[in-house]
Amino acid sequence: MAELDAIWISHLHLDHVGDLLNAYYALAYGQLPALSRPVPVYAPAALGARIAGFFEQPDAGFVGDVLELRPLHDGHVLELGGLTVTSRLVDHGIEAYGLRASADGHTLAYSGDCAPCSALDELADGVDLLLCEVDSDTPTEVHHTPEQAGALARRTGVGRLVVTHVGPSLVPSVATARAAEVFGGPTVCAEVGETLSPW
Repeated sequence: MAELDAIWISHLHLDHVGDLLNAYYALAYGQLPALSRPVPVYAPAALGARIAGFFEQPDAGFVGDVLELRPLHDGHVLELGGLTVTSRLVDHGIEAYGLRASADGHTLAYSGDCAPCSALDELADGVDLLLCEVDSDTPTEVHHTPEQAGALARRTGVGRLVVTHVGPSLVPSVATARAAEVFGGPTVCAEVGETLSPW
């Protein structure tokens, strides 16, 4: 945890925020080394209410020694050392954000969970690496299909596409191939524990 500068959470569906509850509990009550400062957590503003509700507290103030909750908004810009992170509101049926991160002349965009939208196009424009979810086999109003992820990469001119959050109705290798066929550029599927360079 000493190497962790901040946490960024795209939206409050459980598969994207559930681990934060375990992390809080481990840091506050586990046998981990004490933090020198609370970890900033950038997330939709309702995160505090979710945490308070889970722990049956009136508000989220009790996490303040461990987590410093900071609300995201459309156009939010975060500077962390040499890293710049820009967040944009994307289409997912709830408050949800995609991001663009840049450092040392290199760029990465992350869709979070969302359907195709103009804000995501702006985030992805010309990035070195696009990390895009492909949760749906057919078009929906809340997720990308492999073909939509590939089309996003093609029209925004990204250098490399990494598909992630592959839905249960899809086979990862097949979804990756479908996205690659539309994109026409380097395309891989994200793997747990893998480190990818954006250039």
